[in-house]
Amino acid sequence: MQPSPAEVARTLAAGRLAGTAQVAYRPGPHQVRHATDPSGRMLLLVSVVNNLAAALRPTSGGRGTALVLDVRDLPPAAGAPSLGRVWLSGWPEPLTGAEARLAAVDFADVVPTGDLLDVGRGFTLYRFEPAEIRLERGGTVRHVEPAEYAAAEPDPLHGLERDLLADLADHHGPEIAAFLRRQLGDVVPPAGADEPAPRVVRLDRYGMVVAFGGRARCRARLAFPRPLRGQADLAELLHPVLCRRRHQPDQSIRPDQTTPAGQPPRPDQDRPAATSPDQAWSDR
Repeated sequence: MQPSPAEVARTLAAGRLAGTAQVAYRPGPHQVRHATDPSGRMLLLVSVVNNLAAALRPTSGGRGTALVLDVRDLPPAAGAPSLGRVWLSGWPEPLTGAEARLAAVDFADVVPTGDLLDVGRGFTLYRFEPAEIRLERGGTVRHVEPAEYAAAEPDPLHGLERDLLADLADHHGPEIAAFLRRQLGDVVPPAGADEPAPRVVRLDRYGMVVAFGGRARCRARLAFPRPLRGQADLAELLHPVLCRRRHQPDQSIRPDQTTPAGQPPRPDQDRPAATSPDQAWSDR
């Protein structure tokens, strides 16, 4: 199982990645700090002296100015595939009073910054409901329905992904490499071969992406037995893998799909055959 397009869009738009804003019929683009509230509405934190603030100033009698927020994924490790790029379109409206204070709390939950204390004076919070969402992955652009986007949740591991991958590589490299070899069997080189050991290059609530082969030309996706709720779930799931001597064989992950680097998995691809009791995790 993999994140749906709506979940990927929510994850990219959450506010942990840099975004740029393009205002209709105005010069740009503009760098902007953004976040999403629990309903998936976009929040923009804009300095009152920023060019973006001037661009967003509505004309007399107008509804407001249309804006497109553009967010690109930043892969957390070398050889990691990108989640893609998302564009969210809507009509931002400035918030004041109690609305601005509540929105500042939602913004701080994702992107804590001291500038939120100056909302209403030196900064303005804008909010808009995404009217159109487009997601680009692997050179293909697809539209995500606003209702599906609003109902989806951002991935709970995304903000921690880079640190989690570094921890697995720096502190548990041999255990993880041995586990991945047991899972993937003959499709990866054995220990001691000239090619580098397999390594985890992406994590999400549904599984992990593994790179292997010379220059990480191939990737495999290993599925978790259930969607994870956060870092604690991941630690519980990987504990038998990292402390194998004190546990029974890994009752955990099994192969999902193997693909050449840079190509998205296809649902009909052949999957590596199970080779050991380690592959007891459900494959969905």
